[in-house]
Amino acid sequence: MSQFVSDVAFTPAVKAFQERRGSRPHYEKHDMRDRLSPDVAAFIAQRTSFYFATASAEGQPYIQHRGGPKGFLRVLDDRTLAFADYAGNHQYITIGNLSENARAYMFLMDYATRTRVKIWGRAEVVEDAATVAMLMPEGYRARPLQAVVFAISAIDFNCSSHIPQKFDADEVAGALAHLQSKIDMLEAELAAVKSAKEPS
Repeated sequence: MSQFVSDVAFTPAVKAFQERRGSRPHYEKHDMRDRLSPDVAAFIAQRTSFYFATASAEGQPYIQHRGGPKGFLRVLDDRTLAFADYAGNHQYITIGNLSENARAYMFLMDYATRTRVKIWGRAEVVEDAATVAMLMPEGYRARPLQAVVFAISAIDFNCSSHIPQKFDADEVAGALAHLQSKIDMLEAELAAVKSAKEPS
């Protein structure tokens, strides 16, 4: 039985390396959350993508990108996340892995604020039509095949070191449109001043 939430990541082998490298005293006092706080729930609600890791029964890892409009990754309660799983390349590696190994992991990144959230847990594929329909974002053009319900075991944050700062295309387009509007206004004002100075 694990004593700490962080034991899901800090296995005996990991702790041994922490001891060897001198970081164990810091992480002995560090524990992870096992429930979503309002700030983390708000962070999740703003994500348009995340990476979803599973493994086969033999432990072969696999990471899949999942994306959609803001809110597509739904907070059901402070211990549960869920999302509609859309038709893709028909490889079915993720759901095949989950059929024999429920352990899963979510990696959520906000490049603009250089923030990342790591979530460990167990995931279940749900094919109930009502659940899939409830999780499908309204108006989003995708064909849902099933839903994935994720029970949270541990949540942790990383520092921002080495995360490049990037912005979504729609955010950049909005900022450029605002700047262009100001440029247009200033050019119009400049043209009016020049016109007023010209001799009649």
